[in-house]
Amino acid sequence: MRVHHLNCATMCPVGGRLLSGQGSLLDRATLVCHCLLVETGDGLLLVDTGLGIADCADPKGRLGGPFVGITKPRCDPEETAARQVERLGFRRSDVRHVVVTHLDLDHAGGLVDFPDATVHVHEPELDAALARLTLPEKNRYRPEQWAHRPHWARYRASGEPWHGFECVRQLDGLPPEVLMVPLVGHTRGHAGIAVQGDRGWLLHAGDAYFFRDEVDPVAPRCTPGLALFQRLVAIDDEARRRNRDRLQALARDHGAEVRIVCAHDPVELERAQAAAREGA
Repeated sequence: MRVHHLNCATMCPVGGRLLSGQGSLLDRATLVCHCLLVETGDGLLLVDTGLGIADCADPKGRLGGPFVGITKPRCDPEETAARQVERLGFRRSDVRHVVVTHLDLDHAGGLVDFPDATVHVHEPELDAALARLTLPEKNRYRPEQWAHRPHWARYRASGEPWHGFECVRQLDGLPPEVLMVPLVGHTRGHAGIAVQGDRGWLLHAGDAYFFRDEVDPVAPRCTPGLALFQRLVAIDDEARRRNRDRLQALARDHGAEVRIVCAHDPVELERAQAAAREGA
């Protein structure tokens, strides 16, 4: 299965060195929305969607003033998954499946651009997004993004072990080389998505971590701004940190077999794109 690494939204918050580790405090950092487009034998699969075309047209209305004010998204419709799918020579209708790591507004905004796709989601995440029980969840989940009533495929926490992770699920209608790996903490039903290709496994860890060196098996670290942000937005910070540590162990023990990427690190995205171009 061929995998394309896409940036489906660029965000430019103030924070410079505190977030990216470079520049001054007043500089804008750059965060991306790293999504995967996977060519399967039966159409296309998207892992996360980033922001959608409608989000770009009305960012404050669909994403909320606080998110737009803090993250300063570029809101370029050419960055949306829909437009990138078309530039690669496909039709939007070729995307038959979308698998979400979670339903935060910067990961699910493009769902409406693929209205006929089956959306695969960890059931606790869908329950949380539909209920929006707390104020933070009212802000992070935007019902406008699934007002088109997508066809949800829900999965409970059951399955087989995979490289030290329990309850890993094969997904209905998708090849066995695509797995859902529960990584709760950032949200109630956050999950990683693993895709197996000719060169081993690729694990999209979503927001289980934010900075590339967090899963470094030798000297893990995170910038102070991103470390604080992750603590503040986690629904269960203890679970988040536990799963981040498990990803560190995965990188240490199975780094030759499994490559790990997160959703928002621009350097990680550039490395993945370069490796894909070189066939590595």
